[in-house]
Amino acid sequence: MNKIRFWLVAAFATLSMAASAAVVVGAASTDEYVPLLKGKKVALLSNHTGMVGNEHVLDIMLAEGVNVTTIFSPEHGFRGTADAGEHVSSSVDEKTGIPIASLYDGKSRTPKKEVMDNIDIIVTDIQDVGLRYYTYYCTMVDLMNAAIAYGKEFMVLDRPNPNGMYVDGPILDMKYESGVGRLPITVVHGMTLGEIANMANGEGWLKDGKKVKLTVIKCKNYTHQTRYELPIAPSPNLPNMHSIYLYPSTCYFEATPVSLGRGTDKPFQVYGHPDMKGYSFSFTPRSIDGAKNPPQLDKLCHGVDLTGIPDEEVIARGINLEYLIDAYNNLGIGDEFFTSFFEKLIGNGEIRKMIEEGKSADEIKATWKDDVEKFKKQRKPYLLYAE
Repeated sequence: MNKIRFWLVAAFATLSMAASAAVVVGAASTDEYVPLLKGKKVALLSNHTGMVGNEHVLDIMLAEGVNVTTIFSPEHGFRGTADAGEHVSSSVDEKTGIPIASLYDGKSRTPKKEVMDNIDIIVTDIQDVGLRYYTYYCTMVDLMNAAIAYGKEFMVLDRPNPNGMYVDGPILDMKYESGVGRLPITVVHGMTLGEIANMANGEGWLKDGKKVKLTVIKCKNYTHQTRYELPIAPSPNLPNMHSIYLYPSTCYFEATPVSLGRGTDKPFQVYGHPDMKGYSFSFTPRSIDGAKNPPQLDKLCHGVDLTGIPDEEVIARGINLEYLIDAYNNLGIGDEFFTSFFEKLIGNGEIRKMIEEGKSADEIKATWKDDVEKFKKQRKPYLLYAE
C-alpha cells in the first residue's frame, strides 16, 4: 500500500510542475524518509507551500503513520496569508488538531522547552526563493540551533531554488546580521535549503560551532540550471515567477519611501512615489490581503512598470541596482532616501555611499565580484546538485 501511495504522490508532484516535469521534490520520496520518522515524535516546519501535487506533506505524513506532535510556522504563518513581518500567534491546525507553535509571534524565534521536550526530530519542508533576506532559511537555522540545544535530530525535505541558476551580491558583513540576514552568504546564494543546512553545519555557522544530526532528502532530476517554476506562490507578495526573478533587484525599495507595488497586483514588479516626476506610468497602493498597510497607501505613485522585461533578461542581469539608483536620483532627497534597513538587506556598508557618490549599477556590481567567486568556492563541497 505504501509503495502505491509513493508512486501516486510522485506522479502528482510531476504533473503539477509542467515547466519542470522531471523534478520530484523531497517530500514526494516517502519511501526514503517515512522509515526514518516512524517511532519518533516529529515537529514539522512548513506552510502552504509544503505540497506534493494536491496533498500537503502534513497529511502525507499522518496517512503514513508518522507521529507529528507539533507544527512550526514561519513568517506569513502556516497558511501563508500574513503580511511580511506581521506577528503570527500560536494556534491549532483546524484540520488535524495538531498544535502550531509560531516562530514569528514577535516574542521569540526559539521554541519553548515544553515544545522541544515533546519532539525527537524536526522536519523542514518549505519553499524558499533563494535570497539571503527571504526569512525561511533563517527560521530553519533557528530550529537547527534549537535541535542542537535539546539534542534533537534534523531533516530537510528539499525543494528546488527558483533563483538557483546564479550567485550574486556581496557576502553579508556579519555586523549587519538580522532577521533578514543570518549567515555570511551572498544575496543570491543559488542554494536549496538542504544545501544551506549542509553548509551551516559544515562551516561551523551554528551556535558555538556545533553540528546537528542532519538528513537531507534530495530532489530528483534537479540541477542548478533547472528553470523551476513554483506551483504555489511562496508568500503573498511574490505572486508569480516574474516577481520572484525581480525580487533580487527590487527588494531594496523596502528600505526607502518608494513603493515597490505592495498593495497592487504587481508587487516587486513596479516602483514609484507620489513625488517622482517624468514618468507616464502610475499606480495606487491599496490595503489588500497580504499588504494591509503598504507604503504610500492610497497615494498616486509615479514610476516604472517592470512587468514587460523578459524573464531571461532579468535572470541574465542578476541583481540590478539601476531601478534603485533611478528612484534615488529622481526624488533628490539625498541620504533621507535610505533607512538603516538598507544595510541589512544588501549586507554591506559601502553600497549606499557608492549610490550617493553617483556610481553606476555596473560599477557597484563590480565591487562584489570577488565575494561571488569566494562564495562559489566555499559552497562547492556542500552542493547536492550539479551546477
